[in-house]
Amino acid sequence: MSELAMRAEKLDAADDLRGKRDAFVLDDIAYLDGNSLGALPAVVPGRVEDVVRRQWGELRIRSWEESGWWTAPERIGDRIAPLVGAAPGQTVVGDSTSVNVFKALVGAVRLAGEGRDEILVDATTFPTDGYIAQSAARMTGCTLRPVTPADVPGALGDRTAAVLLNHVDYRTGRLHDLPALTAAVHGAGAYVVWDLCHSAGALPVGLDEHGVDLAVGCTYKYLNGGPGSPAYLYVRRELQDRFDSPLPGWNSHAEPFGMRSGYEPAPGALRGRVGTPDILSMLALEAALEVWDGVPVEAVRAKSLALTDFFLECVAEYVPEGRVECLTPIAHAERGSQIALRCEGAGDVMKRLIERGVVGDFRAPDVLRFGFTPLYVGFAEVERAARVLARTLA
Repeated sequence: MSELAMRAEKLDAADDLRGKRDAFVLDDIAYLDGNSLGALPAVVPGRVEDVVRRQWGELRIRSWEESGWWTAPERIGDRIAPLVGAAPGQTVVGDSTSVNVFKALVGAVRLAGEGRDEILVDATTFPTDGYIAQSAARMTGCTLRPVTPADVPGALGDRTAAVLLNHVDYRTGRLHDLPALTAAVHGAGAYVVWDLCHSAGALPVGLDEHGVDLAVGCTYKYLNGGPGSPAYLYVRRELQDRFDSPLPGWNSHAEPFGMRSGYEPAPGALRGRVGTPDILSMLALEAALEVWDGVPVEAVRAKSLALTDFFLECVAEYVPEGRVECLTPIAHAERGSQIALRCEGAGDVMKRLIERGVVGDFRAPDVLRFGFTPLYVGFAEVERAARVLARTLA
Protein backbone atom coordinates (compact mmCIF):
# COMPACT_ATOMS: atom_id res chain seq x y z
CA MET A 1 0.00 0.00 0.00
CA SER A 2 1.36 3.43 -0.95
CA GLU A 3 2.02 6.19 1.57
CA LEU A 4 -0.87 8.21 0.12
CA ALA A 5 -3.24 5.24 0.39
CA MET A 6 -2.30 4.78 4.04
CA ARG A 7 -2.83 8.48 4.69
CA ALA A 8 -6.25 8.24 3.04
CA GLU A 9 -7.25 5.49 5.49
CA LYS A 10 -6.17 7.61 8.45
CA LEU A 11 -7.99 10.69 7.11
CA ASP A 12 -11.17 8.66 6.62
CA ALA A 13 -10.93 7.25 10.15
CA ALA A 14 -10.67 10.78 11.58
CA ASP A 15 -13.47 12.24 9.40
CA ASP A 16 -16.38 13.53 11.51
CA LEU A 17 -18.70 13.30 8.48
CA ARG A 18 -17.82 9.70 7.51
CA GLY A 19 -21.07 8.33 8.97
CA LYS A 20 -23.13 10.41 6.54
CA ARG A 21 -22.14 8.17 3.64
CA ASP A 22 -24.47 5.48 4.99
CA ALA A 23 -27.39 7.87 4.43
CA PHE A 24 -26.92 7.53 0.64
CA VAL A 25 -27.44 4.75 -1.90
CA LEU A 26 -23.89 4.17 -3.15
CA ASP A 27 -21.70 1.37 -4.47
CA ASP A 28 -17.93 0.99 -4.67
CA ILE A 29 -17.57 3.37 -7.62
CA ALA A 30 -15.68 6.60 -6.91
CA TYR A 31 -18.54 8.99 -7.60
CA LEU A 32 -17.02 12.43 -8.20
CA ASP A 33 -19.87 13.96 -10.18
CA GLY A 34 -22.03 15.35 -7.37
CA ASN A 35 -21.51 18.78 -8.90
CA SER A 36 -23.78 17.57 -11.74
CA LEU A 37 -26.12 15.16 -9.95
CA GLY A 38 -25.97 14.32 -6.27
CA ALA A 39 -26.31 10.75 -5.05
CA LEU A 40 -29.66 9.37 -3.89
CA PRO A 41 -30.35 9.79 -0.16
CA ALA A 42 -31.59 6.44 1.16
CA VAL A 43 -34.73 7.91 2.73
CA VAL A 44 -36.11 9.26 -0.56
CA PRO A 45 -37.59 6.13 -2.21
CA GLY A 46 -39.78 5.30 0.78
CA ARG A 47 -40.92 8.88 1.12
CA VAL A 48 -41.83 9.16 -2.55
CA GLU A 49 -43.74 5.89 -2.34
CA ASP A 50 -45.75 7.33 0.57
CA VAL A 51 -46.46 10.50 -1.40
CA VAL A 52 -47.66 8.50 -4.39
CA ARG A 53 -49.55 5.67 -2.70
CA ARG A 54 -51.02 7.31 0.39
CA GLN A 55 -51.02 11.06 -0.10
CA TRP A 56 -52.02 11.00 -3.76
CA GLY A 57 -53.55 7.52 -4.00
CA GLU A 58 -55.68 7.60 -0.83
CA LEU A 59 -56.03 11.19 0.38
CA ARG A 60 -56.05 12.67 -3.12
CA ILE A 61 -57.21 16.31 -3.09
CA ARG A 62 -57.19 16.36 0.72
CA SER A 63 -53.38 16.22 0.66
CA TRP A 64 -53.13 19.86 -0.35
CA GLU A 65 -54.03 20.62 3.26
CA GLU A 66 -53.65 17.40 5.23
CA SER A 67 -50.25 16.48 3.78
CA GLY A 68 -48.95 20.04 3.59
CA TRP A 69 -48.68 20.21 -0.18
CA TRP A 70 -49.83 23.80 -0.38
CA THR A 71 -47.15 25.15 1.97
CA ALA A 72 -44.32 22.99 0.60
CA PRO A 73 -42.55 25.74 -1.44
CA GLU A 74 -41.92 28.01 1.53
CA ARG A 75 -41.49 25.16 4.05
CA ILE A 76 -38.76 23.53 1.97
CA GLY A 77 -37.31 26.94 1.24
CA ASP A 78 -36.84 27.41 4.96
CA ARG A 79 -34.98 24.07 5.11
CA ILE A 80 -32.57 25.27 2.43
CA ALA A 81 -32.18 28.71 4.01
CA PRO A 82 -29.58 27.75 6.69
CA LEU A 83 -27.43 26.12 4.01
CA VAL A 84 -27.12 29.45 2.18
CA GLY A 85 -26.98 31.66 5.26
CA ALA A 86 -30.52 32.99 5.18
CA ALA A 87 -33.10 33.51 7.90
CA PRO A 88 -36.55 31.94 7.40
CA GLY A 89 -39.16 33.62 5.25
CA GLN A 90 -36.90 34.65 2.36
CA THR A 91 -36.55 31.50 0.25
CA VAL A 92 -39.19 29.78 -1.83
CA VAL A 93 -38.81 26.53 -3.78
CA GLY A 94 -40.29 25.96 -7.22
CA ASP A 95 -39.68 26.16 -10.97
CA SER A 96 -36.27 25.62 -12.60
CA THR A 97 -33.10 27.59 -12.04
CA SER A 98 -33.57 29.25 -15.43
CA VAL A 99 -37.07 30.45 -14.57
CA ASN A 100 -35.87 31.77 -11.23
CA VAL A 101 -32.95 33.58 -12.86
CA PHE A 102 -35.46 35.30 -15.12
CA LYS A 103 -37.71 36.27 -12.21
CA ALA A 104 -34.79 37.53 -10.14
CA LEU A 105 -33.04 39.47 -12.89
CA VAL A 106 -36.13 41.24 -14.20
CA GLY A 107 -37.20 41.86 -10.62
CA ALA A 108 -33.79 43.42 -9.90
CA VAL A 109 -34.08 45.77 -12.89
CA ARG A 110 -37.54 46.83 -11.73
CA LEU A 111 -36.17 47.48 -8.25
CA ALA A 112 -33.48 49.74 -9.72
CA GLY A 113 -36.10 51.94 -11.37
CA GLU A 114 -35.87 54.81 -13.84
CA GLY A 115 -32.54 55.96 -15.22
CA ARG A 116 -30.78 52.61 -14.92
CA ASP A 117 -30.82 50.71 -18.18
CA GLU A 118 -27.82 48.39 -18.15
CA ILE A 119 -27.39 44.80 -16.99
CA LEU A 120 -23.97 43.29 -16.33
CA VAL A 121 -23.69 39.53 -16.69
CA ASP A 122 -20.85 37.18 -15.80
CA ALA A 123 -19.02 36.67 -19.10
CA THR A 124 -17.95 33.18 -18.00
CA THR A 125 -21.44 32.14 -16.92
CA PHE A 126 -23.23 28.88 -17.58
CA PRO A 127 -24.80 29.45 -21.03
CA THR A 128 -28.42 29.39 -19.85
CA ASP A 129 -27.85 32.30 -17.48
CA GLY A 130 -26.51 34.25 -20.45
CA TYR A 131 -29.52 33.38 -22.59
CA ILE A 132 -31.89 34.44 -19.83
CA ALA A 133 -29.97 37.67 -19.33
CA GLN A 134 -30.27 38.47 -23.04
CA SER A 135 -34.02 37.94 -22.93
CA ALA A 136 -34.41 39.93 -19.71
CA ALA A 137 -32.47 42.81 -21.26
CA ARG A 138 -34.72 42.86 -24.33
CA MET A 139 -37.83 42.71 -22.18
CA THR A 140 -36.76 45.57 -19.90
CA GLY A 141 -35.18 47.76 -22.56
CA CYS A 142 -31.72 47.41 -21.07
CA THR A 143 -28.37 46.95 -22.73
CA LEU A 144 -26.49 43.82 -21.72
CA ARG A 145 -22.75 43.85 -21.06
CA PRO A 146 -20.81 40.63 -20.39
CA VAL A 147 -18.02 41.25 -17.87
CA THR A 148 -15.73 38.85 -16.05
CA PRO A 149 -16.40 38.88 -12.29
CA ALA A 150 -12.96 40.36 -11.57
CA ASP A 151 -13.77 43.31 -13.84
CA VAL A 152 -17.22 44.03 -12.39
CA PRO A 153 -16.15 46.76 -9.93
CA GLY A 154 -14.58 48.80 -12.72
CA ALA A 155 -17.53 48.27 -15.06
CA LEU A 156 -20.22 49.52 -12.68
CA GLY A 157 -21.74 52.91 -13.28
CA ASP A 158 -24.76 55.09 -12.61
CA ARG A 159 -26.64 53.33 -15.43
CA THR A 160 -26.15 49.85 -13.97
CA ALA A 161 -29.44 48.35 -12.84
CA ALA A 162 -28.54 44.75 -12.06
CA VAL A 163 -25.60 42.36 -12.06
CA LEU A 164 -25.94 38.58 -12.53
CA LEU A 165 -23.00 36.56 -11.18
CA ASN A 166 -22.08 32.94 -10.48
CA HIS A 167 -20.68 32.17 -7.04
CA VAL A 168 -18.58 29.30 -8.43
CA ASP A 169 -17.53 28.98 -12.07
CA TYR A 170 -19.03 25.76 -13.42
CA ARG A 171 -16.03 24.95 -15.63
CA THR A 172 -13.04 25.79 -13.47
CA GLY A 173 -14.42 25.61 -9.93
CA ARG A 174 -13.20 29.15 -9.20
CA LEU A 175 -14.97 30.70 -6.20
CA HIS A 176 -15.76 34.37 -6.70
CA ASP A 177 -15.68 36.93 -3.88
CA LEU A 178 -19.37 37.27 -3.04
CA PRO A 179 -18.96 39.76 -0.16
CA ALA A 180 -16.68 42.15 -2.06
CA LEU A 181 -18.61 41.99 -5.34
CA THR A 182 -21.94 42.46 -3.57
CA ALA A 183 -20.55 45.51 -1.77
CA ALA A 184 -19.24 46.94 -5.05
CA VAL A 185 -22.62 46.53 -6.76
CA HIS A 186 -24.39 48.19 -3.86
CA GLY A 187 -21.84 50.99 -3.87
CA ALA A 188 -22.92 51.79 -7.41
CA GLY A 189 -26.60 51.81 -6.42
CA ALA A 190 -27.41 48.61 -8.33
CA TYR A 191 -28.82 45.22 -7.36
CA VAL A 192 -27.08 41.86 -7.49
CA VAL A 193 -28.38 38.40 -8.36
CA TRP A 194 -26.19 35.45 -7.39
CA ASP A 195 -26.41 31.99 -8.97
CA LEU A 196 -25.52 29.48 -6.23
CA CYS A 197 -25.83 26.25 -8.22
CA HIS A 198 -22.23 25.21 -7.59
CA SER A 199 -21.86 26.50 -4.04
CA ALA A 200 -25.02 25.75 -2.04
CA GLY A 201 -24.39 22.62 0.02
CA ALA A 202 -20.64 22.78 -0.52
CA LEU A 203 -19.56 25.94 1.29
CA PRO A 204 -20.91 28.79 3.41
CA VAL A 205 -22.66 31.48 1.34
CA GLY A 206 -23.82 34.10 3.84
CA LEU A 207 -26.70 35.68 1.92
CA ASP A 208 -28.05 37.64 4.90
CA GLU A 209 -24.64 38.46 6.33
CA HIS A 210 -23.45 40.04 3.10
CA GLY A 211 -26.69 41.78 2.16
CA VAL A 212 -27.29 39.87 -1.07
CA ASP A 213 -30.40 41.14 -2.86
CA LEU A 214 -31.57 38.09 -4.77
CA ALA A 215 -30.19 34.59 -5.30
CA VAL A 216 -31.17 31.44 -7.14
CA GLY A 217 -29.92 27.90 -7.19
CA CYS A 218 -30.65 24.34 -8.20
CA THR A 219 -31.10 21.50 -5.73
CA TYR A 220 -29.90 18.44 -7.65
CA LYS A 221 -26.16 18.96 -7.20
CA TYR A 222 -24.71 19.24 -3.68
CA LEU A 223 -28.23 19.30 -2.16
CA ASN A 224 -28.95 15.83 -3.65
CA GLY A 225 -32.58 16.60 -4.52
CA GLY A 226 -32.75 14.33 -7.58
CA PRO A 227 -32.76 14.86 -11.35
CA GLY A 228 -34.82 17.91 -12.27
CA SER A 229 -35.63 18.71 -8.65
CA PRO A 230 -37.08 22.22 -8.24
CA ALA A 231 -34.85 25.24 -7.78
CA TYR A 232 -35.19 28.04 -5.24
CA LEU A 233 -35.41 31.82 -5.18
CA TYR A 234 -34.13 34.03 -2.35
CA VAL A 235 -35.47 37.57 -1.95
CA ARG A 236 -33.94 39.65 0.83
CA ARG A 237 -36.57 40.55 3.40
CA GLU A 238 -36.07 44.32 3.01
CA LEU A 239 -36.87 44.06 -0.71
CA GLN A 240 -39.85 41.76 -0.62
CA ASP A 241 -42.57 44.39 -0.57
CA ARG A 242 -41.05 45.96 -3.71
CA PHE A 243 -40.15 42.75 -5.56
CA ASP A 244 -42.19 42.79 -8.79
CA SER A 245 -42.02 39.36 -10.39
CA PRO A 246 -42.34 39.24 -14.19
CA LEU A 247 -44.22 35.95 -13.80
CA PRO A 248 -47.20 36.65 -11.55
CA GLY A 249 -49.21 33.49 -11.10
CA TRP A 250 -52.21 32.41 -9.09
CA ASN A 251 -49.91 30.75 -6.54
CA SER A 252 -48.28 34.09 -5.75
CA HIS A 253 -51.58 35.98 -5.46
CA ALA A 254 -52.52 37.40 -2.07
CA GLU A 255 -55.80 35.48 -2.38
CA PRO A 256 -55.03 32.56 -4.70
CA PHE A 257 -58.53 31.09 -4.44
CA GLY A 258 -60.25 34.44 -4.86
CA MET A 259 -59.98 33.96 -8.64
CA ARG A 260 -59.88 37.71 -9.21
CA SER A 261 -58.97 39.19 -12.58
CA GLY A 262 -56.66 41.72 -10.95
CA TYR A 263 -53.32 40.62 -9.55
CA GLU A 264 -52.32 41.47 -5.99
CA PRO A 265 -49.00 39.91 -4.89
CA ALA A 266 -48.77 37.85 -1.74
CA PRO A 267 -46.62 39.19 1.08
CA GLY A 268 -43.03 38.09 1.60
CA ALA A 269 -41.15 35.49 -0.40
CA LEU A 270 -44.43 33.93 -1.51
CA ARG A 271 -44.58 36.41 -4.37
CA GLY A 272 -41.76 34.38 -5.92
CA ARG A 273 -44.17 31.51 -6.54
CA VAL A 274 -45.90 31.18 -9.91
CA GLY A 275 -48.07 28.14 -10.63
CA THR A 276 -49.04 24.86 -9.01
CA PRO A 277 -46.01 23.29 -7.25
CA ASP A 278 -44.47 20.13 -8.72
CA ILE A 279 -45.31 18.08 -5.64
CA LEU A 280 -43.65 14.74 -6.40
CA SER A 281 -40.17 16.13 -7.02
CA MET A 282 -40.61 18.80 -4.34
CA LEU A 283 -41.39 16.29 -1.60
CA ALA A 284 -38.54 14.05 -2.78
CA LEU A 285 -36.31 17.08 -2.27
CA GLU A 286 -37.74 17.66 1.19
CA ALA A 287 -36.87 14.10 2.16
CA ALA A 288 -33.38 14.44 0.66
CA LEU A 289 -32.67 17.53 2.75
CA GLU A 290 -32.95 15.45 5.93
CA VAL A 291 -29.35 14.30 5.42
CA TRP A 292 -28.34 17.82 6.45
CA ASP A 293 -29.83 17.52 9.93
CA GLY A 294 -27.10 18.33 12.44
CA VAL A 295 -24.48 19.06 9.77
CA PRO A 296 -22.80 22.50 9.96
CA VAL A 297 -21.92 23.94 6.56
CA GLU A 298 -18.55 24.97 8.00
CA ALA A 299 -17.67 21.30 8.59
CA VAL A 300 -18.64 20.51 5.01
CA ARG A 301 -16.42 23.30 3.73
CA ALA A 302 -13.46 22.13 5.82
CA LYS A 303 -13.76 18.60 4.45
CA SER A 304 -14.26 19.88 0.89
CA LEU A 305 -10.98 21.77 1.04
CA ALA A 306 -9.21 18.79 2.59
CA LEU A 307 -10.54 16.47 -0.14
CA THR A 308 -9.57 18.76 -2.99
CA ASP A 309 -6.14 19.44 -1.45
CA PHE A 310 -5.55 15.70 -1.12
CA PHE A 311 -6.72 15.02 -4.68
CA LEU A 312 -4.30 17.60 -6.07
CA GLU A 313 -1.50 16.07 -3.99
CA CYS A 314 -2.32 12.59 -5.30
CA VAL A 315 -2.51 13.83 -8.89
CA ALA A 316 0.87 15.52 -8.54
CA GLU A 317 2.34 12.29 -7.14
CA TYR A 318 0.76 9.78 -9.55
CA VAL A 319 0.15 11.54 -12.88
CA PRO A 320 3.20 12.07 -15.11
CA GLU A 321 4.25 15.70 -15.27
CA GLY A 322 2.74 17.68 -18.12
CA ARG A 323 -0.22 15.36 -18.75
CA VAL A 324 -2.79 17.52 -16.95
CA GLU A 325 -3.06 21.19 -15.98
CA CYS A 326 -5.13 22.30 -13.00
CA LEU A 327 -7.56 25.12 -13.89
CA THR A 328 -8.95 25.41 -10.37
CA PRO A 329 -7.29 27.99 -8.12
CA ILE A 330 -4.98 26.59 -5.46
CA ALA A 331 -5.90 29.27 -2.92
CA HIS A 332 -8.71 28.10 -0.63
CA ALA A 333 -10.46 31.46 -0.79
CA GLU A 334 -10.80 31.06 -4.56
CA ARG A 335 -11.78 27.38 -4.75
CA GLY A 336 -15.21 25.79 -4.81
CA SER A 337 -15.73 22.04 -4.30
CA GLN A 338 -14.53 20.75 -7.65
CA ILE A 339 -11.23 20.31 -9.43
CA ALA A 340 -10.99 20.97 -13.16
CA LEU A 341 -8.04 19.50 -15.04
CA ARG A 342 -7.16 20.42 -18.61
CA CYS A 343 -6.18 17.27 -20.47
CA GLU A 344 -5.55 16.34 -24.08
CA GLY A 345 -8.31 14.04 -25.31
CA ALA A 346 -10.34 14.75 -22.19
CA GLY A 347 -13.58 13.34 -23.59
CA ASP A 348 -12.06 9.94 -24.30
CA VAL A 349 -10.13 10.00 -21.03
CA MET A 350 -13.33 10.53 -19.03
CA LYS A 351 -15.06 7.66 -20.84
CA ARG A 352 -12.21 5.35 -19.86
CA LEU A 353 -12.23 6.64 -16.28
CA ILE A 354 -15.92 5.84 -15.98
CA GLU A 355 -15.33 2.35 -17.37
CA ARG A 356 -12.74 1.90 -14.60
CA GLY A 357 -15.06 3.02 -11.81
CA VAL A 358 -14.18 6.71 -11.47
CA VAL A 359 -17.11 8.93 -12.41
CA GLY A 360 -16.50 12.59 -13.17
CA ASP A 361 -17.52 14.52 -16.25
CA PHE A 362 -16.16 16.23 -19.34
CA ARG A 363 -16.59 19.80 -20.54
CA ALA A 364 -15.58 20.69 -24.08
CA PRO A 365 -13.07 21.07 -25.38
CA ASP A 366 -10.51 19.66 -22.94
CA VAL A 367 -11.66 19.76 -19.30
CA LEU A 368 -12.05 16.89 -16.83
CA ARG A 369 -14.28 17.91 -13.91
CA PHE A 370 -14.27 16.15 -10.56
CA GLY A 371 -16.83 17.21 -7.97
CA PHE A 372 -16.32 16.46 -4.27
CA THR A 373 -19.47 16.09 -2.18
CA PRO A 374 -18.21 15.98 1.42
CA LEU A 375 -21.27 14.20 2.79
CA TYR A 376 -20.41 10.99 0.97
CA VAL A 377 -16.99 11.22 -0.70
CA GLY A 378 -14.06 9.83 1.28
CA PHE A 379 -10.31 10.22 1.04
CA ALA A 380 -9.75 6.62 -0.12
CA GLU A 381 -11.97 7.28 -3.14
CA VAL A 382 -9.99 10.42 -3.88
CA GLU A 383 -6.67 8.54 -3.77
CA ARG A 384 -8.08 5.78 -5.98
CA ALA A 385 -9.44 8.28 -8.49
CA ALA A 386 -6.02 9.92 -8.89
CA ARG A 387 -4.37 6.51 -9.21
CA VAL A 388 -6.82 5.41 -11.91
CA LEU A 389 -6.38 8.71 -13.71
CA ALA A 390 -2.63 8.16 -13.82
CA ARG A 391 -3.08 4.62 -15.13
CA THR A 392 -5.53 5.83 -17.77
CA LEU A 393 -3.09 8.47 -19.00
CA ALA A 394 -0.11 6.09 -18.99
